[in-house]
Amino acid sequence: MTEEPTNPSSRSPVVHSEEALLRGADDLLVDFDRAFHVFQEFVRGCRELYDIGPAVTVFGSARFTEDHRYYALARATGQRLAEAGYTVVTGGGPGIMEAANRGAQEGGGLSIGCNIHLPKEQQPNAYLDRTLEFDYFFVRKVMLAKYSSAFVVMPGGLGTLDEIFETATLIQTGKIRRFPLVAMGTDYWGPILSTLGRQALREGTISEGELGVFSTDSAEEAVAHIDAVVRANAGR
Repeated sequence: MTEEPTNPSSRSPVVHSEEALLRGADDLLVDFDRAFHVFQEFVRGCRELYDIGPAVTVFGSARFTEDHRYYALARATGQRLAEAGYTVVTGGGPGIMEAANRGAQEGGGLSIGCNIHLPKEQQPNAYLDRTLEFDYFFVRKVMLAKYSSAFVVMPGGLGTLDEIFETATLIQTGKIRRFPLVAMGTDYWGPILSTLGRQALREGTISEGELGVFSTDSAEEAVAHIDAVVRANAGR
């Protein structure tokens, strides 16, 4: 959360946070100020990410420790992505994010953290070459979709579910095309995606193949799938 200099009309600080923005109607000048701050976040994100080359964002829980199998899988995947020439981007925190950033550095690649300001402050992990800070979730999500060639989604909580389903929605509606969405940790994602797919298909709310998620527990298979789609996109 960021506080800017006192607004001259109200003589009180303008709070730049998602909570402040979304809590309802506000003074019009205050909301104009927030809109300008959102624009500044977009500009800063573009300046920091335009030169990173082909990149893959890895999402997942901050709660897994170094001895967990999902941490090991994320670390191996980050390394394989880096060795294949991809920049690895995460939310910059601990757990899965740390593991993927750590693997990226071990693979000789560029490791980036796009952190979000939260009430419980999240400290950047120790394996980042570059760190960006955002006040707004939606700005960060646009930046990640714009500058990533694929998303890898490891087991995680509500934030990770938000990422996988928002991306699937963008693919379904044609807002982004031929974008690899890879779910890793099949024992975690399998029941969720299977149940959702069966129920949604049965009720006719989605069509066959619209979910568009590739599932694997192999770092090599994940990178091969991403490579195949990225090469196909480059040849279009």
